[in-house]
Amino acid sequence: MRSPSFHPLFEIDGAALAAEAAAGLLAPAANTHPKFFYDALGSHLFDAITELDEYDLRRTESAVFARQGAAIAGALQAVLPARPTLIDLGAGNCAKGERLFALCDPGRYVAVDISVDFLRQSLDRLQRSHPQRELLGVGLDFSTELALPEALTEPGSLVFYPGSSIGNFDPGAALRLLAQARALSRGGALLIGVDLLKPVAELQAAYDDALGVTAAFNLNLLRHLNRLLGADFAPREWQHQALWNAAEQRVEMHLQARTDLCVRWPGAERRFAAGERIHTENAYKWSVPAFSALLRDAGWTQVQAWTDAPADAARFAVLLAR
Repeated sequence: MRSPSFHPLFEIDGAALAAEAAAGLLAPAANTHPKFFYDALGSHLFDAITELDEYDLRRTESAVFARQGAAIAGALQAVLPARPTLIDLGAGNCAKGERLFALCDPGRYVAVDISVDFLRQSLDRLQRSHPQRELLGVGLDFSTELALPEALTEPGSLVFYPGSSIGNFDPGAALRLLAQARALSRGGALLIGVDLLKPVAELQAAYDDALGVTAAFNLNLLRHLNRLLGADFAPREWQHQALWNAAEQRVEMHLQARTDLCVRWPGAERRFAAGERIHTENAYKWSVPAFSALLRDAGWTQVQAWTDAPADAARFAVLLAR
């Protein structure tokens, strides 16, 4: 059996991350980057979120592949070389990347994730199921820049970005990431999942589930900040909030102070009034035509789209761009 190889492309610079987190907390409107969700516990909590009744992204994405798998496989074969390199962005537990093996039979699987320890565990499990396949793990914060050493990719690579994480990027940042993915593919293709617009009540429920798993995921960020900054956040003093911003077409996640309080860490502090919020995440929702236009603006062509249901009832789309 082969062993996965790992390539940490960034050093975890605790001082730099702490400075970034502190700058967000001290901004006039306090905020944090979604990457601070993903410590080890945060990664496991996100996996749990994808199993919730209210959060149907995994099910609807799976429905696209079940309904359109043969068509997607044919389209991939038409635009890619035999046994292409598969680059899986935000690979997490690698389950979605593994399901794609049957559609494109990659010669090399490159799993990219910011949570390096979680990725190592995932790839070790995956290698046991695929003992002869070449597996590479890359520790990378691609929210800043998506770039890999040329030796890890090949001409005609397939960049795979499943789920709906592209929705965490505002349209300008999404455009930059999609352009960087185009360069990374080296003349290949992009297969990407996009959560579509749907009734507001359903969107808010997906980010504020009855079991409180999403709330735990959001509140766990405070524990991560305590370790990173040496801060004294008390999660019980905060409440999870999920709000729909109609003007921006996005769900927003916030943490709201239950009472007046002061959070301290070495060298600084931030006072919060009761009801004041920390903005922790955006989740933009798209239509197929709008996202197809964004792909073309990023330099992609020949965009194809498949959905989980006919257009008037579609909830999720998978798009292939060459």
